[in-house]
Parts: sequence; C-alpha cells; structure tokens
Amino acid sequence: MKTSVIWSLLVFLLLCTGEVECQCTADGLEIQGGTYTLTKGLETNSLLVYQCPDNFYPYPDTIRVCHPNKQWKPRPKKFSPQRCKPVECPDPNVLENGNVFPPLERYLAGNTTTFECYSGYTMRGSSSRTCLSNGKWSGSTTICSRDSGDACPDPGVPPGASRRGNTFDVGYDVTYSCNGNLFLVGSRVRVCQENSQWTGREPACYSKFTYDTSQEVSEAFGSSIKDSLTTLQPTNDTQAGRKIRISKNGTLNIYIALDISESVEEEHFKRAKLAIITLIKKIAAFTVSPNYEILFFSADVYEVVSIVEFYEGKITLESAIKNLEDFQIGDKSTGTDVNAALKKFEEGMAWIEQKTGDKFSEHRHVFLLFTDGAYNMGGSPLPTLARIKNRVYMSPTGDPGSRLDYLESYVFGIGANIFDDDLLPLTAGTEGELHYFRLKKETNLAATFDDIIDENEVIGLCGLHRDYELTADKDGKRRRYPWVVFINIQGKSPKKCLGSLVSSEFVLTAAHCFIFSDEPQDVKVEIDDGKGSKEKKVKTFKLHPQYNVTARVKQGVAEFYDYDIALIQLERPVQLSISARPICIPCTKETSDALRLPGSATCRDQEELLLKNQRERLSFLTRTEPLVGEKDVYAKLGDNRDLCIKKALKAKGITTTDPKVPVTDNFLCTGGDRDHIACTGDSGGAVFKNYESRTIQIALVSWGTQEICTGGGMRETTPESRDFHINLFKMVPFLKSILGDDDQDDYAPLTFIN
Repeated sequence: MKTSVIWSLLVFLLLCTGEVECQCTADGLEIQGGTYTLTKGLETNSLLVYQCPDNFYPYPDTIRVCHPNKQWKPRPKKFSPQRCKPVECPDPNVLENGNVFPPLERYLAGNTTTFECYSGYTMRGSSSRTCLSNGKWSGSTTICSRDSGDACPDPGVPPGASRRGNTFDVGYDVTYSCNGNLFLVGSRVRVCQENSQWTGREPACYSKFTYDTSQEVSEAFGSSIKDSLTTLQPTNDTQAGRKIRISKNGTLNIYIALDISESVEEEHFKRAKLAIITLIKKIAAFTVSPNYEILFFSADVYEVVSIVEFYEGKITLESAIKNLEDFQIGDKSTGTDVNAALKKFEEGMAWIEQKTGDKFSEHRHVFLLFTDGAYNMGGSPLPTLARIKNRVYMSPTGDPGSRLDYLESYVFGIGANIFDDDLLPLTAGTEGELHYFRLKKETNLAATFDDIIDENEVIGLCGLHRDYELTADKDGKRRRYPWVVFINIQGKSPKKCLGSLVSSEFVLTAAHCFIFSDEPQDVKVEIDDGKGSKEKKVKTFKLHPQYNVTARVKQGVAEFYDYDIALIQLERPVQLSISARPICIPCTKETSDALRLPGSATCRDQEELLLKNQRERLSFLTRTEPLVGEKDVYAKLGDNRDLCIKKALKAKGITTTDPKVPVTDNFLCTGGDRDHIACTGDSGGAVFKNYESRTIQIALVSWGTQEICTGGGMRETTPESRDFHINLFKMVPFLKSILGDDDQDDYAPLTFIN
C-alpha cells in the first residue's frame, strides 16, 4: 500500500476519535499494485474506489460502500485479496475457417495476434489485431469466408462471442451471445435483407472493465445523433460517420439527466456537466433552437431547466447554461431513482403533445442519460420507457413502424461500477447505430462532444469560439480567442499593439499605434492559425479621419485620443479555421444572428442588449504566457459614468477641470472596484462580451490614466487608475464605410443594419 494511502488512513483514524464516529474499519482495504480513494473517510455511506495503472483493472471489486452495520459491501475477502489484474481482451479463437497465432490461453493488453484463413477462404477485416488497454481489439472483426451464393456476406463471429445460424439468405437471421462473464453490446439478432445488408449493428463482447475511448464515442455518437440534429444531407460518407451537421430545427426536444447519487464520483459529475454545457453551447452557436429539459437526480429529481418553461420562452438559453454552471451537488444521496428521471421526461413530452396537438408527430426527441445504473428506488424504468415509446411511435403496442428515428435514447455509463444489464435496455433509436457508451473517469467528454459538431460550413461565423476548452496551453487559448491578432510596428517609433480579426481581410486596432511616417511594409501582423504563428503582410491601413492627437492641446489635453480607431487591410485573406476566425462587431447582420435578434432588429437593439446594466461586465486581453490572459472589468454606465471619468483629470498631461474634454461620449470607462487595468501593449485589443458561444466586440483599448505595467500582464487597478475604451457603437459610420463598402470587388463586405 502506498504512503499516501497510509497517511490518509491515519487522518481518518484520528478523525474517528473526534466528533465524527467512523462506522467501518480500514482492515483489508489495500489493493496490491494500486491505490484507492474514500469519499467520506470511514463514515457511513462513504464510497471506496479502487484505481489501477494502465493495462490493469481492480479485481475482484471496483468499489465498496460503508454500510450502517459497520461493514463494507462487498466485504473484503481474506482468501481473495484485492489486486490489480492485467486487462484481457475477448478470446479471438472463435474465428471460423482459419487459425489464430499465437494460440494463447489469455490475451493481455499489448498482445498482438495474426490470422490465417484456410485454403479456399478469403479474409475480410483485420489480418493482425492488438489487445488494447481498454479491453478491446484494434482493427475490425476478422472473417474467413468464401462465395457461397448467399444473399448476405458472412457476418463473422466477434472475439469472445458465439453465433447461432449459418444460413445467410434473405429473411434468415443469426443470433449472438457472449461467452463466460462477457456481455453483449450491439445487435443480438441480425436479419439478412434483400439489399444484401444485415440489420442492426455488429455486436461486441465487453468485460466489466471495458470502456469506450473518446474517439470511439465521437465516431459512434456523432454518427447516431446527426440525423436528429439536422435536415442537411452529408457531403460525403466519411463526414456522415463522424460529424453532426447543423441546421435550424424548431421541433427538436433534448432531454438530459445526470446521476448525482453517492455511487457516482464527483469527478464523473464534473466532467459530465461540462460535456453537457459544451454540447448545448456548441449547438447554440449554429443558431439551432432545440427545447431542453435538464435535470440531476439521485433519490430526488432536481430540475435545472424545464422544457415547459423553455418552450414558452420563460427561460433563455443563456440562463439555462448559467443554471447548469451554478448547480452544486451538496450532500449526496445514497438512493438512485432512474425511473423518476424518465417520468420527468415523460411529463414534459406529454405537455408538448397537449400543446402542439397534431403537430406533435413532427417532433423528434433525444435522451441523454448519464448514470451508473445502480438504481435502488422508484422501481424499474422500463415501463416508463415503454409508455414514452408508445407516445412517440404513436403505437399502442410500441411498434416503431417508420418512426424509429423520432426517439433516440443514449446512455453514458459513468462511475466506477456500471450496471450494464440495467442500462442497455434503456437505449432506443435507429438500428445499426450505437446508443450505449461506457466511460472512464478520465474521458474528456467535453472535447468529444465538441469534436462531433461539424464546423466546416460555418467556419467563418463571427464570434464563434471554444470557451469550454479544458486545456490552458497555447493551442487551447488560440481556440478560445481565435480572433486575437498581434501587431508589431517597426517604423521610426517601434510599437507593439493588439488587434482583432473582424473579417478574413481586416484587422481592427487603435489609431495611436501608428505615426504619420509609418508605411504598410512597416506593419507586421501575426495571426496564429493553430499550425504555428504566421506573419501576414499588410496591404494598407486606414485611421479614422477625425483622429487627431493634438486636437485639444489648447483645452488642456496634451494627447487627445478620441476616434482612436484604425483598420488594417491584409494583403491576402486569412485562412479561417477553429483557431483563426473573426469576432463579431456592432450593427452587423451577423451580430444580430449571433444575438438571436429578429431580422428587423436595429443597431440600437443590439446596444440595449449588450450594454443594458449600470455596471456591464466586459473583458479584454493582455500578452502573457501562454499566448494571452483575459482581464475582467466593468464598464461604468449611466449615473456611474461621471464618477469614473473624473479620474481622467489625474492623468499626466491633462490640466483641464472638465473630464468631458479628454473623455468624450465615444469612450467607455473601466477601473476601480478591483477591475483589471490595461498595460502598455494592450492597446488596440478588443474589449468584448461573450453571449452564449459567440464573442461580440464592444470597444477597443485606447488609453489610461496611469502606466502601471508595460508589455502586458495581469494587474489590478489602483484607486486612481482608470481605462478608456473606444465604444464601437459610436464608430459604426467609419466601420461601415470600409467593411460595408459594397461598391468594390476587392473583398466581401459585411452587412450593416440601421
């Protein structure tokens, strides 16, 4: 037993002598070759979870629970001590009409086998396969067959399985079962069809330690769910098998339930919650509008998002996501009622049917259930699922007819001990697609859900970003801020600024980054497209015609920064990708779409939505490792603005007593209240606001009262320091004159609204 475990036990034993009465002992809990964790020490209802290194699994038990009778269940066995056992793959020697080399009694992770067919037989599938650490074989099922004149090809026998049925003509079926302690995932019975294809999905035999990798979930889940989320046709078969293709669909209802009972570790809960948020944000980014029912359950059901309220518009997607983010487990319950969760789904479905009448037949329903299946309350959920099927299939017998794809139920097995026999019957959907997945705690399901959405058709959609990136490295930051641009001016007065990509051809930055003698060849623009930083050549740059730094010298302002805005036109367009794409700017049709405003929306409507509070939270970036850091500030609006801009009188070079002389109505004011402060080098960067999964640039960093930091960095404001940012809503005529110019053929213009 490792030292960390020994120390943990000592702490628990010390606690037992205090206010906490421990019910169970630590005797016999150690595991040979591994470690374990305890959720509540040695108290009643504490969950013990065993961990083993790669290529091994806990045996004979994966978890134990401390019961009120002061006993662990299952109890440690004196003559069968807990140990980490090597992962085995199902026996491949079930191959018909061929040989397997080497013929071993057990095939452990890392073992490789090769296959050879008898004379007269042709091989299909993999000629060599390796046993993987997740308990599966690499490649595809090896089949040795010959042309028998049958309508369907030999379906083969997967490792660890046996097959009944050797006639492969139309109408005949084959039945599979798994040997030993393995269980079957996929189609138990497959029928030969007239199109020479077998119904269902090729089965596989799993062990209790088998799990699905992120790539497997991405491919199978993406392939299964795509038809529920889209009406678009795939452009090719490869894409159809891996990606969700997004289109508008107003009759899609998504129901999500996440198990928060004691038997599910908190790490599983956190990762599953993040995955749910990721999926919702990603779908929302493409202007798809499903209705959502989202709940957490244990012995009780906690409804986070009601599909009734969502359908009636009483809750927005933004508030739904916030409810999800804010939800905390609290004290976990030992009870689990999966049936109650499905009944809640059923209630929402019944309400929609009553509301829509005959139109209910057009609605598609998708269930996402995250649980270990260890339900011990509420009875079996199968009768509830049967009623749901009857309602969706519109059949009193539950016969789906042609409506099989109107109900898709996906079950994600999470937790250290998954009850597969209870969960597999809860799946539903189109034949031939996988609806059941077993996940390890470490599975990055958020990234998996992100990857199954096909972005190729909307790669240039403004403001689209990945604010749910799990990685904090340079690549993760690049995908989170794909519009950030680094500007280096190498003329007579070298300067470093930030900018934002506002289209594939234009970068927005501050006018004060330039001096009169600067030429396009002096300006170096760096845009990292995820394949390494790329320097873009500049065709031209244009400053706002009213920018004049000396305009108010006689009024007591040594340097005047009103209209401090410039546009840089690149010599060649940026190749847009998930790591390089434009930010949304005010008063464009693209921004109205991002904000989900109607087609009749005006520029004023956008401003009222984005700057509606007296203290509006905004962000801007600074140069720091890796790549950039995000600074949080509050724009002081309304009555708060006058107090904020008064600090401008403290700035160097300002002698006027009227703060409105240096700070016109074209500026937003931030600082104070422990806001972050801008550093030199932050100039020209976007001051932005995230709206769901889209980023809208509100302003750009212009000037400040104090030079607290240089070259970037994260610093908080001082009592006297304030920053002033050019409000882009005030700069629309300038932006429109260039970015919206449709009288030229040099670049594609943006569409501005009134």
